[in-house]
Amino acid sequence: MPEPPKGLNGSNPAWLFAILWTMLKVILASQSPRRKELLTKMGVVFAAIPSYFDEYLDDTRSPETVAVELAVGKALAVAEQHPDDIVIGSDTIVTVDGKQLAKAVDDNEARQMLKALSGTHNEVTTGLAVIRLSDNTKLTGVDTTIVYFRPYNGGEVNRYIATGDYKDKAGAYGIQSGAASLIEYFSGNYDTVLGLPTKLLSDFLNKLGIEAKSVTIQPPVEQRST
Repeated sequence: MPEPPKGLNGSNPAWLFAILWTMLKVILASQSPRRKELLTKMGVVFAAIPSYFDEYLDDTRSPETVAVELAVGKALAVAEQHPDDIVIGSDTIVTVDGKQLAKAVDDNEARQMLKALSGTHNEVTTGLAVIRLSDNTKLTGVDTTIVYFRPYNGGEVNRYIATGDYKDKAGAYGIQSGAASLIEYFSGNYDTVLGLPTKLLSDFLNKLGIEAKSVTIQPPVEQRST
């Protein structure tokens, strides 16, 4: 069962939800709180349905290629059940020295990832796919932001891990939350790091007749131009 449509202020009675669902045009193939918040801020009415597409990484190909491929896979897994609706898929990959990082499965793996990030930079690549099967609509794109970490020690890593903030995040960190203290600055689009490049997505949705606006959010760390 999908979540009630977002973008309508306040809660909706069950009968209104049922009517809105039959009229729904946009589905976000994700349960990510960050992506749902961004899409809501874009002014889009949508429902969130989790995609159970199996994610994977592939260091033999560029993160841009893999991220778009995963975004398409996530969107298709939901679109097959909703062929007349516009389905948005998105996937974020963190890459360090050519190695693509998945979500850490436990504290130890998170600790290894964060130690590798100390004093260096990583690429955060988010692939985007907008699909409607009924008319073979398929729009894809990708955006990359560079995040620079300051040097930090094991104690700082352990304190961050203890918060649990790293869970369910590519590269084992959340720039918008506890990991901000470990980051020196970033270069690129902040919303790409959050998992949804809103300028790119708004262009796609507007092209399909869905009114949407890009979102500007004040980042918790310094943003520098390239």
